[in-house]
Amino acid sequence: TQGWVKGDDDTWHKVEKVLKVDAERQYVFGWASVAIAKDGSQVEDLQGDLIDLDDLEEAAYQFALAYRESGVMHAGEAVGQMIESFMVTPAKLEAMGLPPDSLPQGHWVGFHIPDPDVFAKIKDGTYGSFSIQGDAVREEV
Repeated sequence: TQGWVKGDDDTWHKVEKVLKVDAERQYVFGWASVAIAKDGSQVEDLQGDLIDLDDLEEAAYQFALAYRESGVMHAGEAVGQMIESFMVTPAKLEAMGLPPDSLPQGHWVGFHIPDPDVFAKIKDGTYGSFSIQGDAVREEV
């Protein structure tokens, strides 16, 4: 759910975050970031950071309001546009009549990637996950 997940055996396993690809329309969908796993545990990212769900929610909304574009590896011009953004929170799950552990809590996104070279790399697994970019203040927990 966050690129890598520590298993019950204490080893790390890669988890692809690109979960759905519509090749005809060149759409790609998946988790931009997960703060809380389905089991209720807080997810640690590859940098060892934990993202507070409220902070992630605010960042997701600010991204949708101000940017809505996707680059490649945090560099260069935008190659895609956001077509879907859904912040999964306990309140929203409850409002939909779903149990609190029915989905991870985090930011689900969809992007249209019209660039054929970039989309080919998504399809072949070269780009297998989303990566959020932004500024934050690190706090010790």
